[in-house]
Amino acid sequence: MKQLLLPALLLSGLTLFAQQRYWTLNNDGSIQWTVQPGQTHNDHMEMSGKQLSAIVRYGVQPSGAAYLSRKLVFPMLRTIPNDTRGNLVREFSGNITDSITINGKRVTETPRSFLIHGYLQTTGTLSKDILLERTLFPSTDHAAYVESYIIRNQGPAPVSVNIPLIDSNIVTDEKKGVYGSYVIHTKLYNGGLMTLQPREARHFWIVISARKKFEDPCYYAATYELEKRQALVRELENRLVLQTPDPVINRMFAFAKIRAAESIYETKEGLMHGPGGGEYYAAIWANDQAEYINPFFAYLGNAAGMESARNSYRLFAGYMNPSYTPIPSSIIAEGAGYWNGAGDRGDQAMIGYGASQFALTSGDTIEAATLWPLIEWCNTYLLRKKTADGVIASQSDELEGRFPAGKVNLSTNSLAYGAFLYGSRLATALGKTKTAAEWQQEARELRQHMEQYFGGAVEGYQTYKYYEGNDKLRSWICLPLVMGIYDRKDQTQAALLSPKLWSSNGLLTESGSSTYWDRSTLYAFRGLFKAGATDTAIAYLSFYSGSRLLGAHVPYAIEAWPEGNQRHLSAESGLYCRALVEGLIGFDPTGFRSFSISPRLPKKWDRLSLKNIDAFHTKFDLQVQRASGKYRITVKEEGRSGLNFWWDGKTPLNIKLP
Repeated sequence: MKQLLLPALLLSGLTLFAQQRYWTLNNDGSIQWTVQPGQTHNDHMEMSGKQLSAIVRYGVQPSGAAYLSRKLVFPMLRTIPNDTRGNLVREFSGNITDSITINGKRVTETPRSFLIHGYLQTTGTLSKDILLERTLFPSTDHAAYVESYIIRNQGPAPVSVNIPLIDSNIVTDEKKGVYGSYVIHTKLYNGGLMTLQPREARHFWIVISARKKFEDPCYYAATYELEKRQALVRELENRLVLQTPDPVINRMFAFAKIRAAESIYETKEGLMHGPGGGEYYAAIWANDQAEYINPFFAYLGNAAGMESARNSYRLFAGYMNPSYTPIPSSIIAEGAGYWNGAGDRGDQAMIGYGASQFALTSGDTIEAATLWPLIEWCNTYLLRKKTADGVIASQSDELEGRFPAGKVNLSTNSLAYGAFLYGSRLATALGKTKTAAEWQQEARELRQHMEQYFGGAVEGYQTYKYYEGNDKLRSWICLPLVMGIYDRKDQTQAALLSPKLWSSNGLLTESGSSTYWDRSTLYAFRGLFKAGATDTAIAYLSFYSGSRLLGAHVPYAIEAWPEGNQRHLSAESGLYCRALVEGLIGFDPTGFRSFSISPRLPKKWDRLSLKNIDAFHTKFDLQVQRASGKYRITVKEEGRSGLNFWWDGKTPLNIKLP
């Protein structure tokens, strides 16, 4: 049998990563790339507001000049066909500085630094004495993208500056729009010909906005729009504050909250969280929303996130039916349609598992009662899909046929186990004791049947076959660990961290492939922490966090590669936070006012805290300190005295709030 070792790949990856670190941490909560002489590098990041999303590409060209382009997505300006990708999308290349003249001469922008803090900020020079600062961001609540500029004369003499005025429209074909023609308006404010005296500065800004043709144009003030954006960032930074001895993990966690909670769109069917990536907006999925992000919102407590979660479950519930035809995988186009092109991907397991966790953690009995019919329907559906082997069949999995999954796969069954487990806890909390007992029994039996059906040797590891006949290791063998099934934990850990699956970019989807998806890597971190492999997992998580936050492609978790070119899909950032909260800390809801934790600290850590947890209809802080060979744990609920516990680091500690 293979032993659980830190492979040499990790150590070599760390050496390689040190050569690719472009960014550093700033004390104000931002990260910064200070451009070195001769350095060339380009990257892209996504930022979102309730009416648009912006994918900004930026960097330094081989000539040393600045590079900038934007892909803007307006999800509520629907196009024909009104399908998953029916968003109004336009790309805008070029740089306004290429058109600026100083003393009658064209200039070249040379970047000095780039900064990210929920927005992208650049500094550079247009000439020896002319400095330029740029801040790029989406409006929080309008269909408008903003670039705010400050041009500054640092020299001893006045200079003549001409910033060309822009006021142009693109009018789309009315036959291609659900609501007819759309107008994309680009306007430069406060430009023109001017003289800058020594030490004088000028503020100008560009706004690219979109609207329906019959709507009037709006004025947008860059300063006010930036203040709203910064207020959102501050609000999210002050919620669910993780403090550990590792500053990179702390910052990555803080950034992940921003990306997780910003990608929420104000559709005609209410707030809808969307994955993003230039394609997936004004739509929900059973995995991204119901399973990945919604349970995170239940303890983040952000109002828009909570409403988007409630709304997604409401929309999925609208597809319940007496014949138990599966709920669609995705509800698209602001709720106007659906997608089920991959058949049943285990979607009912995803929804049942996520909705039960969300209801428990929210601690709202009225909300739980509202969600109950959906959870009950999903679990009943799963039982109707039970095979003669006692496992749950589905047509595919969340990878939708990209890799083989057979007729019965480990992902669907692990999530079904979670749906029964958390559903039984919810049933107990709601006083439905008969159903609670039945689902507890179903969970126990499914666990046994999963062991019999999936357990076995794969490429020399006594772990799990992903489906019948599977002979290659798969990244989703981590899911039983996430669900608290530790029958094969040692060999599963060894397989996950072996050179067959682990790469410098995280877990490969399948051994022998070059494809990686962050979602399975982040689930694996959660499972490894829950299974007690703390010191091993923290080394890998630290490496991953440094790469995603400070490396060549920053600052968030990504979707996949090669598909999508490592897009910053939003729900993956929620999974990053869940790896720490539910994995490292072991937070696990057990009732409307109760939870368990198992915060095993890495050997090099002596403390950890998670503040401003918004769950169970209250707010509280959690502090963990190593002391006298044990852990001293303090839970301080808002308006109450703190609860103190001593924990031996073995079985989870059960906590009931007063």
